[in-house]
Amino acid sequence: MTMRRLSGIGFVAPFVGLYSSLLILPFIMGVWISFHRADLFGTRHWVGLENYARLFADPVFYQAMGTTFSLALLIVPALTLITLLLALALNRATRSAAIFRGLFFSSSVLSVTIVTLIWRFVLTPDAGLVAKLLTAMGFEPLPFLSDPNLTVPALAITTIWWGLGLPMMLFLAGLQQIPQDMYEAAALDGADRWTTFFRITLPSLRRTTILVVMLQTAAQLQIFGQAQLLTQGGPSGSSRPIVLYIYEIAFGRWELGYAIAAAEVLFVLILALTLAQYWFSTRGDEAQR
Repeated sequence: MTMRRLSGIGFVAPFVGLYSSLLILPFIMGVWISFHRADLFGTRHWVGLENYARLFADPVFYQAMGTTFSLALLIVPALTLITLLLALALNRATRSAAIFRGLFFSSSVLSVTIVTLIWRFVLTPDAGLVAKLLTAMGFEPLPFLSDPNLTVPALAITTIWWGLGLPMMLFLAGLQQIPQDMYEAAALDGADRWTTFFRITLPSLRRTTILVVMLQTAAQLQIFGQAQLLTQGGPSGSSRPIVLYIYEIAFGRWELGYAIAAAEVLFVLILALTLAQYWFSTRGDEAQR
């Protein structure tokens, strides 16, 4: 083995060791524990696929999965569209655009605790901002945090406001990579603004859009803090996403093996959706060629 190869292994080894100890080994241990009846104190009894059989027979699990998918469907398309429009509006080299970019990005640096406190003050039905506005217009305040039909939209609005920063910056980076020669050529051909947008801007942002959708899909399927702090999963579990369900099983009922089985199912689901989105995106690229 040459010195160059040894030095390369030496550079890579710390990252591989850290990555394996933090991600690979815990994943393997999690899969192993999911086949046991285990608690937080280290007690384990082999049960095979019993945890998975219980999981797929649990109506609360299906309710949590339905809530999770509902949140993802409400958040991902809306967040993608809103951040694309913001990026288009703020893609200017002016001081005001820079200020607004900072303002819209500022929500992303807040912790989930601060975000939920802000939106609790906004959405609370007795003294919240929305309640005051509705009362001033002669309407009854809406119980956003206690009505089963409104809790999921409330969580979606909170998450969209919180998550504006990163997708907007990704779209801004994508817009700045589009050659200006394309826009100048379109202007010389007499193309209007809409034609330029649909024929140049959107196709050029295709990869960025796919990246945003993939990242946001994976993130929103793991939504947790907003539901725990804003609605506690209620009422009657109507706003309990799957990660909150896993948390309640692991740290509320101390059924660690059962909770890890649910976590493994979620992992497989996120992996399958991500690979499917990647496959469709690469298939589209091949079709364009």
